[in-house]
Amino acid sequence: MENFKITSIGLMSGTSLDGLDVCCTTFNRIDGKWTFHIDAARGYGYPEDMKWKLGIGAQQMSALEFVTFHSEYGKFLGERVREFIEEFGVNPDIIASHGHTIFHEPHKRIMYQIGDGAAIAAETRVPTVSDFRRLDIMLGGEGAPLVPIGDRLLFGDYDYCLNIGGFSNISFENAGVRCAFDISPVNYVINHYMRQIGEEFDRDGLTARSGKVHAPLLDALNNMPFYTLTGPKSLGREWVEKEVYPLIESFDLSLNDRLCTFYEHAAMQIAKIVKMYPKPGAKMLITGGGAFNVYLIERIKALCECEVAIPERQIIEFKEALIFAFLGALYMADEPSCLSSVTGAAVDNIGGMLFKI
Repeated sequence: MENFKITSIGLMSGTSLDGLDVCCTTFNRIDGKWTFHIDAARGYGYPEDMKWKLGIGAQQMSALEFVTFHSEYGKFLGERVREFIEEFGVNPDIIASHGHTIFHEPHKRIMYQIGDGAAIAAETRVPTVSDFRRLDIMLGGEGAPLVPIGDRLLFGDYDYCLNIGGFSNISFENAGVRCAFDISPVNYVINHYMRQIGEEFDRDGLTARSGKVHAPLLDALNNMPFYTLTGPKSLGREWVEKEVYPLIESFDLSLNDRLCTFYEHAAMQIAKIVKMYPKPGAKMLITGGGAFNVYLIERIKALCECEVAIPERQIIEFKEALIFAFLGALYMADEPSCLSSVTGAAVDNIGGMLFKI
């Protein structure tokens, strides 16, 4: 395997709608081992009208309105990357864009990551790879998660890599095979209820901490059929809106008690997986916005039988954008980024479409 060096910009927009993460990273592969250096990273907020469209509006648009917004959002991404390149003076070889998930129903062979990669390439004049999930879904996979290849090759010192964003997902080695899947919704639900009182998120988990666990709701949440599924599995907003919100709202509870109960549910589901795949003396890396939620991390530490590691702030905030930059590097190295052991696809595959000027 030849040595390889590349500078890549990764773009990540998550279901929690907290904005666009941009991370420029230089990757080196020497004697088969990958290393990385983050050259620059920054987050960009969304205008309110765009946040609404990404969260709700795009799902209700006509076909013409949808493809128009797909182009507009791609141009927005390209403009932010161009500003980023100018601000930090970086010189990327490739841009890798996650896009923003609007539809994700792999059992119907349906998915859509909005944000036209061609528009990004046009704005930046930098080759751009986008639409990483589609091939995997057409091969019978979930198209998600995509981060585990980075967990394996860049963060292999940890026994479990847990990301807590709109949804929690975990990645680990089991009998020499990389396993990964979504565990449960987290910030997608928490932020939904906090917005009802005019707040974007539950800072430090203070609202949940002030509540009490409601045992009947906790039992109902933990007994949802999704949690009995084994093998590759992923979650999307459709499931939350159809199953989770109606269940929570079937109990007449205060916001504090709702959130306290939901936090306990999320922590219990994470602990359940760790106990299902025990590793003596294990270390678990936690990243994503949930790593800043003091009360949530307290509950995870209390329930999980492993050492919890919270990395430096830059890794917490930008790990997913960093790994999307890595997917761009893998694309250019002609190496698989989608692992069939993770997604359930027929074979490992190289997802993405390249736009190059």
